[in-house]
Amino acid sequence: MGDHVLPARVRRLAAPDRIAQFVAVGTVGASVDVALLALFHGILGIPLVPGKLASAEISFLVMFVINERWTFAEFGKQTVEARIRRLVRSNAVRLGGLLTATVVLVAVYRATGVWYLVANVVGIAAGFVVNYSLESLFTWRVHH
Repeated sequence: MGDHVLPARVRRLAAPDRIAQFVAVGTVGASVDVALLALFHGILGIPLVPGKLASAEISFLVMFVINERWTFAEFGKQTVEARIRRLVRSNAVRLGGLLTATVVLVAVYRATGVWYLVANVVGIAAGFVVNYSLESLFTWRVHH
């Protein structure tokens, strides 16, 4: 790989406008996740980890739709098949962020006794870098 290729790829990955959009979408997703976790665990009594997994999956779908239409709208084909492939890829790559977020949620909750929703926000923040990197590189392939 030539030296001239890497900086262009890094610039595309680290585009400030796209990162800001991803943060905005992530804020919507985090709000959905926290609200649903409060419903599932706090109100319905679903155990913490299964409740977290369900709230995260629903928030993934919400974020995918917004990212597909806004953050990464100029990347990838717009056919139904291409969108379904990106949705499947997005779900797969977000597992890294979900794993990070869930491990941090449980660790912070158990270690500090902080309210589970606060621990969840800390976990979501920890998963952000993983999610942005994987989504950019593997779902929408901004480096191509």
